[in-house]
This record gives sequence, C-alpha cells and structure tokens, in this order.
Amino acid sequence: MTEVELRDVEDHDLDALFEMMRDPESVRMAAFTARDPNDRAAFDAHVARLRSSSDLTFLAIVRDGELVGTVGSWVAEGEREVTYWIDRPFWGQGIAGQALALLIERLPAGPIHARAATDNAGSLRVLEKAGFVIIGTDTGFANARGAEIEETILRRD
Repeated sequence: MTEVELRDVEDHDLDALFEMMRDPESVRMAAFTARDPNDRAAFDAHVARLRSSSDLTFLAIVRDGELVGTVGSWVAEGEREVTYWIDRPFWGQGIAGQALALLIERLPAGPIHARAATDNAGSLRVLEKAGFVIIGTDTGFANARGAEIEETILRRD
C-alpha cells in the first residue's frame, strides 16, 4: 500500500481542490456540498475561512507526493465531526481510510461524529472500517441533489 500523508493546504493546491470538489459524480455522492460547486469565488472564500480558523482542522491528503483530497474536523453543537473528500480517480484505494486514521490520531480524545448520505455506500464503509458505528439517520437538504435526502449519522468513541 502506498503511503498517505496529511499536510496543511497550500495556495498551490487551490486550483486542483476546486476541480476535484466540482466533479459532478463526486458532488452527487457527497450530496451536502456548496450551493454552486462551480462558483470559484465562493470556493475561495470558503477555503480561506477554513484555512484561517483556529477552531477547525483542514488538511491536504497527499499520496506519493500527489494531492488527492482533503480531510478535516470541527466542533458543532459540542460534538466533534470529521469529513473528507477524495478525488474520484483515487476512490476505492484505501486513501480515505488512511487519511481518516491519521486525522483521528491528531484529534483530542473523545467521541467523533461523521455523516454521509445514506446511499453513499463507499463513504459509509470507510467510516465503519475506521471504527464508527451508525447511531441514527436524519434528513437534510442536499444542495448537490436539490432535494431532501437521508443521511446516516455515525459515532466513534
């Protein structure tokens, strides 16, 4: 298995991140995305907020020196959550699981939550392999699908 590393998101990553986060199939699977994934100004403003916040973690995922996605964590309503985005050509190669494990090592002890569209079997599999268990479901508006959809809520103690 190739080595995955996490590092700070750098300015030279932004063009590639914008492209991977507007890939139509990736956006559909993620479901809960930006209102308009093709709006570069909104993307740049969002990433600038993420990079400047001391309240969250936003890291680049690099495999063999190549940027392949992002992983992050934040606290919402007192609960730590995690998220990740893997560029579609790299799906199914174990990268998300490796990146998630590296992120979890950096986080303070305590429960961690995650959410995924219920029909996103790949993401649910990654989270369950990382020790997350399903604790419920919720319904929310998914910008990428223009509709309310079910999302699965998971927790890792």
